[in-house]
This record gives sequence, structure tokens and C-alpha cells, in this order.
Amino acid sequence: MSVEPGTSPAEGVSGRLTGLVRTLRAHGLRIGPGETVDAGRALEVLGFADRERMREGLAATLLHQEGHRPLFDRVFDLYFPLRVGIPDAPPAQEGPPDTAELRERLVAALAASDEALLGRLAAEAVGALGGYGTTPGSDGWSSYQTLQRLRPQTLLVRVREAVRAGRAAAGGSGGSGAPAEGEMFTDRLDDDEIRRRIEAFREQVATEARRRVAEQRGTERIARRAVGGTADGVDFLLAGRAQLDELRRTVRPLARKLATRLAARRRKAARGTIDLRRTLRGSLSTGGVPMRPVLRRRRPGRPELVLLCDVSGSVAGFANFTMLLVQALHDQFSKVRVFAFVNRVDEVTDLVARASADPAGLGERVLAEATLTGWHGQSDYGAALGEFAERYVEAVGPRTVVFVLGDARTNMSDPNLPALKTVADRARRVYWLNPEPPSLWQTGDSVADTYAGLVEMHPCRNARQLGALIARLLPV
Repeated sequence: MSVEPGTSPAEGVSGRLTGLVRTLRAHGLRIGPGETVDAGRALEVLGFADRERMREGLAATLLHQEGHRPLFDRVFDLYFPLRVGIPDAPPAQEGPPDTAELRERLVAALAASDEALLGRLAAEAVGALGGYGTTPGSDGWSSYQTLQRLRPQTLLVRVREAVRAGRAAAGGSGGSGAPAEGEMFTDRLDDDEIRRRIEAFREQVATEARRRVAEQRGTERIARRAVGGTADGVDFLLAGRAQLDELRRTVRPLARKLATRLAARRRKAARGTIDLRRTLRGSLSTGGVPMRPVLRRRRPGRPELVLLCDVSGSVAGFANFTMLLVQALHDQFSKVRVFAFVNRVDEVTDLVARASADPAGLGERVLAEATLTGWHGQSDYGAALGEFAERYVEAVGPRTVVFVLGDARTNMSDPNLPALKTVADRARRVYWLNPEPPSLWQTGDSVADTYAGLVEMHPCRNARQLGALIARLLPV
């Protein structure tokens, strides 16, 4: 049964609103009681007749960053769905669903950019192609299964032809012969727009599948487990290309936030500690009461930073993001040097400095232009640490903070603890940031616990943890 948009949820609007806020908080968004009260007042003013106006009102009151909007939209669609229950379906037919006929209707809807029809087709496609299980109805619904059977991404050419035909019928361009330059440009714009419509339809299918599963298994459970979080909460080791691209877009905002925190810590630290001798001497003029404490002024001096990054395999995304973040923060340090390794070490400071023009290609340039491998392509921490201690040890001094980035998996080779101890003895501090959870340390070929006996090792699984660690660990 379908329900018109704006129908009040059975469990009450306040329950859905507080559930929405709880779920957003669980995904890392900072929403306080004030924002929640404002959201409730916004709903009182806006009413429930226009669902999209409700969405915009809640987003305006609850969100503080533009990057949180995709997460908010997915969670909103679960707590305030367009419909409830299984939509009214056409009479059942014998045999498998007619996928070809559904694709034909999808082509027409995409060509016409009919949002309402696309929404109905998404619901119909999930019902016809996305169900799985053995019970009469279904045990579950899968957007992946629906899209694999429907394959909307293969319809671009057919939709383009339908758009051209419609334009020609309306008296526009679309004649025969070689296309003019202007028409070729129009075709490119059409293709971009069609791809956008197809991607929007894919998201509608995913939303419909999540909605149905949420009604079976509980809205809050699905909203927490089946909805991807914000970019800064994505696990470095599990992030795909699209998620890494989104992470790179968060580098500048995160760097500005960290720079503000570091500057505040530096101002606070510059006040120094109490100089007892001078404070007591000054108290003689007030009868021995230290009314005006005298502080030891610290000499301003920014630390030097050295990054030693494993850029092999799945940890490469973690290393590349951290290199870009440190480059964006370079004004906070007196000197920054970046070294990359697989089983050999090479300095890539200049490559990272030039990465602001094309941050997406940093990893490929590092692997192509730096000498990082010897006779094999597997990571070897022992060999890399030994080469760093031999060739680049002058980069480390008493004012240097060293960050080692990697999972400490040596492929059963010698971990070379003396080389790491040499670096630790020369540096002010050495911190090891490991993208794996502590439960995986010292499993398989990992020697993380062994290295942790020499230097501080911290789990660092996402950008949120990385920012917190940098703000907390860096000396000022």
C-alpha cells in the first residue's frame, strides 16, 4: 500500500526526528540539543504537506558542513520515507519479470527526465528484480541485485537517441549528415546530463531497497549499518576510488581546522610555566603575597616534521591522504620532508609540494618517479628502515618529529629494529600511525607490537582519527 508524501509516521514525528538525530550522531555528526529543538520548531512551521521542504528545513537546522548533506539525505529517506509498505503492483504474471519491457519504460522516463515516473520505476524494479529469500513475499531486498539485472548504466546510447528524436519532433536540431561542431558539443552535454539522471535513478533504487529492509528489520538498525558515513569516517583500508576522491576534497577544510587548533596550542604554550624565583622576588612589594605570577617565556620555534610512508598496496590511500594533509599544513612547521618506500626509500618532498594542482595523481606520480622497489615489489619494512637510517638520517634531529605510516606487515622479512632505534634516538619524538585496528596487530606477518615496543604506535583508521592524532601529538 502506498502512502502519500507528508503522511505522519505511525510512531509519531517526534520519535522519527529524535531517531534521525541519534543516527546522525552515531555517524559522527555533532548535533546538540539546541539544533534538535530548532529542527522540531522548523517542522512545526513547515508542516508535512511538502516532503522536500521538510528535508531542506531539517538540513538547514541540523547540519554544519556541506559535506554532510549526502549522509543526511540517505538517513532522512529512511525516517521520513516517500511511501510505506509495498507499493501497489500490477497483477502477477507467470514466469520471470519482463526486464526488457521495464528497460524500455526506463529509457522513456530518463529521456523525459520525469522524476515522479523514475521514482515509481525504481520501486517497481526493486519489487520485481530485487527480492531474495524463500518466504512468500521476500526475506530481503537488494539494490545491487536490482541494478545488476536492470543494468541502467548501459542505456546511455538509447536515451540519447530518444532525446534527439524528441528534439527533432519538436522542431530542434537532429538532421542527418555529419554533426556540426555545435551539435557535437550539445551531444557531450546531453551525455553528461543522461549520466547524471542514470546515477540519480541508481540512488533511488538504493533508497527504495533500504526503505523496504528498514521496515522489516528496524529503521535505526539499517540507518546505522547500511548507510555509508561521512568521508572523514571512511576506513582507509576499505575506501574505494570514489571515497578516496571525496577524502581528497576534505583535505583543505581539515587542514584549516587543524591549523587553528595548533595555533591555539602554540599561543597557550608560549605563555610558559611559572618562574618561581622571579615570582617570589616580585611578591616582596605586596607583603610576600604572589599577586602577579611571572611566567617563563618560551622561545618561539616550530617543529620539523618527517613523514616516512609505506605506499604499497591498500595502505597507499592512507599514505597519500596524509601526505596531502601535511603539505596543506606546511606553514605550521619550520621544515617538512616526506619519504616514501615499498622496499626502498626515496624522498618525495617535491612531488608532494606540486600535488596541489593534481592531488588525485599523487600516488601514481610517486610510484612512477621515485625509486621505491628493488628486485621485488613487496613491502619490506626492515630494508626500508635500514636504508633510511643509512642515507637520510641527517633529516632527523632533536627538533624533528617523525611520523611512520604503515601497517607494519613485513612479508616475513627482518623488521630491522636497530634501524628504527637509530631514528628514535635522534628524533624528538617518533609516532607510528597504523591503519589497521589493534586486534590485527601481530597477526600473520604483522610485527606491529614489536615496533610498538620502540616507538608510540597509534591506530589511525580514518581521516577523523588522523586529524585528532595530529592535533594531539604534534609538539608546539
